[in-house]
Amino acid sequence: MLRRDFIISSGLLLTALTNRPSRVSALGGIVLEKGVKVPDFDLPGSSQSEPSRTTWRLADLRGGWLAVYFYPRDFTGGCTIEARGFESLHAEFQQAGAEVIGISADSVDDHESFCESEGLSFPLLSDPDGTVSKAYGSWMAPYSLRHTFLIDPDGILRDRWVAVRPNGHAKEVLNSLKNQQISSI
Repeated sequence: MLRRDFIISSGLLLTALTNRPSRVSALGGIVLEKGVKVPDFDLPGSSQSEPSRTTWRLADLRGGWLAVYFYPRDFTGGCTIEARGFESLHAEFQQAGAEVIGISADSVDDHESFCESEGLSFPLLSDPDGTVSKAYGSWMAPYSLRHTFLIDPDGILRDRWVAVRPNGHAKEVLNSLKNQQISSI
């Protein structure tokens, strides 16, 4: 019975990922629909570029584009690849008027060490109980799932990626950002 349940749930996830409907049900819950106002957040975090800042609120970041990526854990292979990808393009995101933020269940201290180790200039936020991850449909306790959300200056979700593959993902998000900006002119 376990194998049958796995096959069925895997098939549902595959269907959700390949059909790309506006409402996606994934392992982490119901993922936000494009065009909706995203849930606010107020989370502690770490950033080498703003060492004195201890919390980040979505409301404080309005007025510019925002790429929010959820990931499972600092210092793991896929998460390191993904963070390095966003870091390598961080200046281009900023030139396009966008900020990058990573969110996981790791502690602020772990994020601080990870930012230092990888030379990350964007903030990593701590969501230890998964409150924000759950609101975005990106939580499978005890970890955030690898999902990314592109949010416009008004707090509206313009694009999303579910079950992200880390290699090349940051470039995919940057390309979408640029396309979204062109189409909104």
